[in-house]
Amino acid sequence: MSSRRNFIKATGLIAASSLLNPTEALAQINISDKTKIKPKALQPGDTVAISSPAGAVWDETQIETFTNILKSLGFNVIHGKTLKEKFGYFAGTDDLRANELNELFANKTVKGIFCMKGGWGCARLLDKLDYSIIEKNPKVLIGFSDITTLLIAITAKTGLITFHGPVGNSGWNDFTKSVFSNVVMTPKPFEFPENPPSENTPIVINPGKASGELIGGNLTVLSALMGSNYLPDWKNKILFLEEAKEEPYSIDRMLTQLKLCGVLNSISGFVFGKCAKCLAEEPLKAFTFHEVIMQHIQPLGIPAFYGAMIGHIENKLTVPLGIKATMNAEKGTIALEESSVS
Repeated sequence: MSSRRNFIKATGLIAASSLLNPTEALAQINISDKTKIKPKALQPGDTVAISSPAGAVWDETQIETFTNILKSLGFNVIHGKTLKEKFGYFAGTDDLRANELNELFANKTVKGIFCMKGGWGCARLLDKLDYSIIEKNPKVLIGFSDITTLLIAITAKTGLITFHGPVGNSGWNDFTKSVFSNVVMTPKPFEFPENPPSENTPIVINPGKASGELIGGNLTVLSALMGSNYLPDWKNKILFLEEAKEEPYSIDRMLTQLKLCGVLNSISGFVFGKCAKCLAEEPLKAFTFHEVIMQHIQPLGIPAFYGAMIGHIENKLTVPLGIKATMNAEKGTIALEESSVS
């Protein structure tokens, strides 16, 4: 009984410390910095795998379509078992999906892993992944939306550079392919192109330039990881976010959570990509997305803008997590200061 009381007392002290200093409390659960590991640049002739670590693939014609896209880029393609599995809304059981990722990383012939889709489920795999295997067998891992979970956790745990980019059932138009090739298939620094003429010009939140390692992804997914030990040290990072089909009040709630956890007060720069279909159901009773972003980010005083080509959109950037970059808020640009691959 006394040991239980001591445990409750200790956990109470930790909880109390988080109320006094959320940034310091967050640091207690952050993992230590890892040495940066760059995967080998993908090349025509490489064997790559398609896996679905999150949601089930209900339209299996998309698998063939994506396979042909990857073949057009010069890759040999193998399929994971998860592409044909159905377990509720998942592409197979947690063990099956986690084991597939572990096996694909361990497979020396596979040079890159492409995710078929997002959905939900990657967080259920985090305690089942073999991070030592991943660290010893670095290779390209790319996806977005729910795949954010894997990208952030793997980069934080192993130091491996991962890639927030298109999945199999998202658009792979010329803009998207070009950026992907420059980031993942070319071992040199790269400045992301300006938004295509068909897209809106980025909006400045706070002017200025900032440098730091890029980290981020889907806002909902990132918020759900708060309090876990699968997060990086946020100090001096450039945080990039994207979201879809969330009302402004939801964006407000999640940004508030990041603020209370000390994330927003640690970063050096902020970029919000696109918030697709993020409209209030009752607009006369709500803030707009623009107003919510300004309320949370403008007071930080750090360089910040929104409207980058990141998110649930056709023209999509491939953004490497863990790579140092410089952002220019007034121009709405991001430039990678180093290569993302070796």
